[in-house]
Amino acid sequence: MASEKGVAKGLIIGFLAGSVVGGLIALLFAPKSGRELREDIKNKASDIKDDLEEIYHQTIEKAEQLINEGKKKSETLVLEAKEKAKTILAEAEKVLEEAKSKASEKVEKIKSDISKEASRVKEAFEAGVEAYKKEKEST
Repeated sequence: MASEKGVAKGLIIGFLAGSVVGGLIALLFAPKSGRELREDIKNKASDIKDDLEEIYHQTIEKAEQLINEGKKKSETLVLEAKEKAKTILAEAEKVLEEAKSKASEKVEKIKSDISKEASRVKEAFEAGVEAYKKEKEST
């Protein structure tokens, strides 16, 4: 895109320089009086000024179009980025909920295992106490 701008700029400058030089050479070699020559130069300068103004306005319009297109593209990119961020956030929340659920299941299983083990230890301890009491009574 930068090279296209450089080429366009070069073409415009070449066109203008060629117009000026060509017009001046044509006027200088034409068999006219000084007054007619000055009038022709004045008219040619006016024509070139008008051409330059037209090119200037076209350039401004093109620049405005490019700026507007750039704004639209940037707005589109921002909206797409927001949508992707929302999607990623939703997926992250889903993963977090799954992790919480699995962790909760593991905690419940561990609680259950500890409770069972505690019951077995308590029963073993009570059996040991009972055996001790029986042994003590028999002696």
